[in-house]
Amino acid sequence: MSGIFLSACRSAADSEKAQSASGSEHSDERPSLSKMLSFHYVGDSGMDETINQILQITNASPASVVPVLSFEALDKRHHVLPQVKVSTIYGSDQGKLVTPYGTSTDILRFAGLGKHDVADVRVTVRSTTSADIPAGMHEVTTQALDSHGRKITKFERFSAVEVTNEDDFPVSVRIAYILWDQPPKGVTQQAVEVTPIGDLTRVPAHGSAVVHVTGKAAAAVTRNSNGPAVSLKAYNSQ
Repeated sequence: MSGIFLSACRSAADSEKAQSASGSEHSDERPSLSKMLSFHYVGDSGMDETINQILQITNASPASVVPVLSFEALDKRHHVLPQVKVSTIYGSDQGKLVTPYGTSTDILRFAGLGKHDVADVRVTVRSTTSADIPAGMHEVTTQALDSHGRKITKFERFSAVEVTNEDDFPVSVRIAYILWDQPPKGVTQQAVEVTPIGDLTRVPAHGSAVVHVTGKAAAAVTRNSNGPAVSLKAYNSQ
């Protein structure tokens, strides 16, 4: 089955035109959910202490949606960079990210010849399904904890992560421990290593859950603590 082709910088109206031009056959659910999604790529927001290579996903449906996306990297002239492979951190290309009503994000990674020339991406919606568990409207926050349960920074050697949900209903999240590269000026920063912490975790309404750091995640924290730039991010999943 062919997909729905959308440029990440196009408006919702352009997305609908591209969608109808694909000539795809879909079930009753798929086209309506696909039409509700639009995308915007931000390589560098220009603001300090912000993550680069962000894919903003806008879901106009009142229901939480699980997309499976694929990508083509584009240069500043909007020509395809055929040797650049695009992947994601939160798994919107694998059906692992749950997108709520409104705006959510994924983080892109580029590999291959021309990866520093990426100025935009073209998004293909391969499939969409309604989420089994609704995503929260607020970002689930993370807090690193030491072995005694005390709050410490994500740059230290932490033993657990506390995730907190501000919404009125429970949500399910995954946690990613991200190691960033240190690029020269003018080149976007991207992840060089992504390690999951724990498994799918249910977080109660207006509550918190603690996920312990074990196995490969513990080794990654030990290896990267008190050194490189890292992030500790929770994202809606199922």
